[in-house]
Amino acid sequence: MKKKIIWRFALIGATVVLAVIFFLPNTPVFQYMPEWWKSSMPNKGITLGLDLQGGVHLVFEVEGDRAVEITTERLQQSISDALAKKKIAATAVRKGLQIDITPASGDIQNLVKDSYPTLVPVETGATLVYAISDKDAKRIKENAVDQALETIRNRIDQFGVAEPTILRQSTNEIVVELPGIKDPKRAIDIIGKTALLEFKLVDDTSPVAAEIPSSVKPGEEDALLAKYADKIPPDDEILFEKSVNRETGEVTKRPILLKKQTLMTGQDLTEAKVNIDQRTNEYEVSISFNSAGAKLFDDITAANVKKRLAIILDNVVYSAPVIQERIAGGNAQITGRFSMDEAKDLAIVLRAGALPAPVKMLQNVTVGPSLGSDSIQAGKMAGIIGTALVVIFMIFYYKLSGVIADFALLLNIVLLLGAMASLNATLTMPGIAGIILAVGMAVDSNVLMFERMRDELKSGKTPRAAVDSGYDKAFWTIFDSHVTTLITAAVLFQFGTGPIKGFAVTLSMGVAINLFTALVGTKSVFDLINSRKEVKKLSI
Repeated sequence: MKKKIIWRFALIGATVVLAVIFFLPNTPVFQYMPEWWKSSMPNKGITLGLDLQGGVHLVFEVEGDRAVEITTERLQQSISDALAKKKIAATAVRKGLQIDITPASGDIQNLVKDSYPTLVPVETGATLVYAISDKDAKRIKENAVDQALETIRNRIDQFGVAEPTILRQSTNEIVVELPGIKDPKRAIDIIGKTALLEFKLVDDTSPVAAEIPSSVKPGEEDALLAKYADKIPPDDEILFEKSVNRETGEVTKRPILLKKQTLMTGQDLTEAKVNIDQRTNEYEVSISFNSAGAKLFDDITAANVKKRLAIILDNVVYSAPVIQERIAGGNAQITGRFSMDEAKDLAIVLRAGALPAPVKMLQNVTVGPSLGSDSIQAGKMAGIIGTALVVIFMIFYYKLSGVIADFALLLNIVLLLGAMASLNATLTMPGIAGIILAVGMAVDSNVLMFERMRDELKSGKTPRAAVDSGYDKAFWTIFDSHVTTLITAAVLFQFGTGPIKGFAVTLSMGVAINLFTALVGTKSVFDLINSRKEVKKLSI
């Protein structure tokens, strides 16, 4: 009997030690720990949620129709290249979400059928018209949301936000919560950038290039595009390069006439990092490509020596240097008179990859840290007052047995905080509510057992027999109530959003720990008391 009690107390002691180790990073003591402890032992602990330390809550909508349009555009370009490769004299033109090919021929129909199974014929005749099937369009939209979710997660991870919440909501919405963020605008800019990197040739040979003014003021871009809409060659387009005067801060836009054809995109990008140009002492972003990208970049530069190659991100020209010679090795530089933060942010979005479609912000709520501080104080006060009242009541009503119940209550709180710290959980106000509810259930379990023990004592049983019988008879009642609560917590976690999930996590962990502290913790103390000597009266 005594051996079993020793083992149970050893188990309780081991769980308490582990809980303290995991929770230690949340205490002032952690800063005085030696470096080997900080590096080799748990060092994260519990993170405060958005409602406790402030931050920003964002909801983005992924524009799925635009993802389908981008896919259609790429298919049109691919079909044009395939027609040229097979030397078929036909033209493929994208019109919205459809691709028109003229003139119609059986060879073209066979080519599209064999090589582009996702396209379905819309009509035939002198012009072949194809569109992406409804099934594939739905798949593209679904994949766009999934890919956008992963891309945003990668960008935020590289930005360095601790414990962000990133999850899918509804069909095409993504919820982002960034607790403790100090520069919300910069974070929003990084998340929302499409980051489509393209390389296009500058058309300096067209007469229109000489007519276009060297610069325009912000807001005058549409007027310029409308003025030259009928003069621009069909295969050309005008994009703008932003220029900022460092001394005056004046912003100007430089229009550049480009070939529409994209020679290369950023899909083969492997690295993007910030460097300082030794000649100009300006920040630049150095990019590197994989083997396939390096080969393509080599071919492009070899075929276009002495021409200008524009580097474009999200339809904004960052630089358009002259290709002086063939560039092997797959390395390039993006310049644009960046500040250090601008260069870092550009490198982040390039490394994390391009979003498959633009995202539109639906909601932007900033939570101030003062609200978080108030919430923390309110939560602390509620927890302290509630716990104190429960402790006093248990001692007053159950005497020595109440002290044992209070021991189990303290054990419950320590283990619950340790369990949350071991999972690096994020604590929110609903989470605090879950902890308080779990504490209440811990007391309730002890009340059930104590009342059973009282009944057994009234029936004439000895204290030891009353304790054993009380625990045995109350076990299934306690177990059933905890299991039903766990099922409820599981449903809340499965179908709830962020705050509801936090409540469900703390509640479920608290319920599981309750079973341990109520059925093992207090029982071990009673068994220890009864094993030392014959107890004739139980203080209950």
